[in-house]
Amino acid sequence: MALSRTDLLKAAQNFCDAFSQKKDVDTILSYFSTGHKISAIEYGTPTLAPFLGRSFTGISEVKQYFELIGSLLSYKDVEFFEYVVDSEAMKVSVKGKGTFTWQSTGKTWNEVFTYTLDFDNELKVVRYQVWADSGTAYLARIGELHCESGVAKLRDEAGT
Repeated sequence: MALSRTDLLKAAQNFCDAFSQKKDVDTILSYFSTGHKISAIEYGTPTLAPFLGRSFTGISEVKQYFELIGSLLSYKDVEFFEYVVDSEAMKVSVKGKGTFTWQSTGKTWNEVFTYTLDFDNELKVVRYQVWADSGTAYLARIGELHCESGVAKLRDEAGT
């Protein structure tokens, strides 16, 4: 049975609002299914950041993912837009944007990213997928991120 477009959109908006409002990990986890095997993955090369490129499966690992993100990154001014709802597949994809900081280096960048959320029949998230700028996160992590007008760049060999 397909859920309505309106119901899926509202469930996705509620999840995204919790993230943008910096709700605690337990609140974020309350949007995930308890009746299905859940997962979270942020795509990218694992050597760039410890939360990239592996599937966090089950409630304890999904919690670990969000705690890991919270221990490494801070963010502000996150907003979501361009929701695309597929009620047959019970999925919602959405663009987000915000300002992120790698906490240990203090390097900050502006980023546009996407989520794809798969839902169960109770409008709870079963699979959480993220596509983001892993290269910029890596440069921030190693302290080599340099920004001009919010645009990240790597110093050239002359150090400019």
